[in-house]
Amino acid sequence: MREIVLDTETTGLDPNGGHRIVEIGCVELHNRVPTGETFWEYINPERDMPTEAFEVHGLSEAFLADKPVFAAIAQRFVDFVGDAPIVIHNAAFDMKFLNAELKSCGFKPLPMSQAVDTVAIARSRFPGAAASLDALCKRFGIDNAKRTKHGALLDSELLAEVYLELMGGRQAGLELAADPRGSGGAGAGAVPGDKGAGPLHRDRPVRPPRPHAPSAEEEARHAAFLEKISEPIWRA
Repeated sequence: MREIVLDTETTGLDPNGGHRIVEIGCVELHNRVPTGETFWEYINPERDMPTEAFEVHGLSEAFLADKPVFAAIAQRFVDFVGDAPIVIHNAAFDMKFLNAELKSCGFKPLPMSQAVDTVAIARSRFPGAAASLDALCKRFGIDNAKRTKHGALLDSELLAEVYLELMGGRQAGLELAADPRGSGGAGAGAVPGDKGAGPLHRDRPVRPPRPHAPSAEEEARHAAFLEKISEPIWRA
């Protein structure tokens, strides 16, 4: 299964207020394992950079001035994502910005059904606990020391690790071992290294069922034992 872990940085909180995307970072997963394939672009928002946003991600108007506008990278972005599920921390925020940018370029919007919201997953698994990316990195022992400011690619890489932990841990093979069909990996009974072999069937000898009824000798010994007890409750 192919999935895309995504993060964006923006000039503000609402695209309807004229705010734009300034950075996109994506990490590709295949069967929940990073493939090393990424999509990463700084984007010229064609507007000023508010101080509040600059303090979050450190991307200045001057730095972004020579970067491509969103329309120049839109097709490559759409091609990279394809129809894969998009794993996002607080999906509604990023999807709102992405679809505003795509619409402005004449592209179809990404359906919300394509998004996987890790905030919702975290709140479901840990009710009442902090669900920020930093808090989840701390919970799972993921090193986020390099995250002095928000950055789309770095945050996507961290989120990929968090997502794998939220979905049951990075050793996905342990879950596959419980799959009797052996599909998608080395399931129970699969031959190591044989990715498509499925379960390994072994011929085993058929053993007759063991008798559980007492023998005549055992019944006689039991009756003799009961004679030694005053009013035994086991006597039929």
